[in-house]
Amino acid sequence: MIRTWAPDDFWQVAQPLIPAQSVRRQGGGKRRADDRAVLAAIVYLVQAGCSWWKLPTQMFGISRSTAHRRFTQWTADGLWERLHQQFLHRLGVVSEIDWSRAMVDSIAVRAEKGDLTGPNPVDRGKPGSKIHVLCDRRGVPLTCLICAANTHDSRLLIPLLDSIAPIRVPRGRPRRRPGKLHADKAYDVPALRAAIRDRGIKVRIARKGIESSQRLGRHRWIVEACLNWLLRNRRLVRRYDRKAQHFQAFADLACALLTYRRLLKATK
Repeated sequence: MIRTWAPDDFWQVAQPLIPAQSVRRQGGGKRRADDRAVLAAIVYLVQAGCSWWKLPTQMFGISRSTAHRRFTQWTADGLWERLHQQFLHRLGVVSEIDWSRAMVDSIAVRAEKGDLTGPNPVDRGKPGSKIHVLCDRRGVPLTCLICAANTHDSRLLIPLLDSIAPIRVPRGRPRRRPGKLHADKAYDVPALRAAIRDRGIKVRIARKGIESSQRLGRHRWIVEACLNWLLRNRRLVRRYDRKAQHFQAFADLACALLTYRRLLKATK
């Protein structure tokens, strides 16, 4: 089962990114759990959507406490974001990232108490969080951020754009800016339009009370499909993590898994 949830090509990319552990000077003690088994357990958890207490430890040969502790350590080290970045580099090198257009959108999910939660205005004020995603023209997630459900979408647009790390391309310097950005009327703010243009990006945002979103839907459906694919990782459907950084980590891992699958399809 370890090879099922952490295949060889996936592990080959992840292994160098995992922080090395110091060796005990006194020696002895219990042998450290295998990193690949822990990674497989975490990948299983994000896709199955189960809680830490329901993690089938017999499948991976590790304890639940070990899996959770290692997840916390790797999250603090930024492993999941780096893993996503490495798969983006590999896609970029083989020209499988289309920089001509980018789309941005968000989706709200229910949440328990914790950081970055708030009353969801479209869910009768129940606590929730939002997942914001910016993807390329082919639906590859370039970056994602989370926030409280009552945070207006427009407030996360510039942080999303600025959070795109430079990605390798077949020739020339790494790239981090799309040619054009598509968004719905929630992002129709004059200051945002100016900030996007200042970054050298063309703006295609539906204007409130002037034009319909239907024409823009020819392109924006791609980011909606990207969000739907991410939510197939059932751990994102409902937020159980009290710490916002843990929920962000699961979102980053889901983006890494989607990018990994796109890479497999592109290199077949």
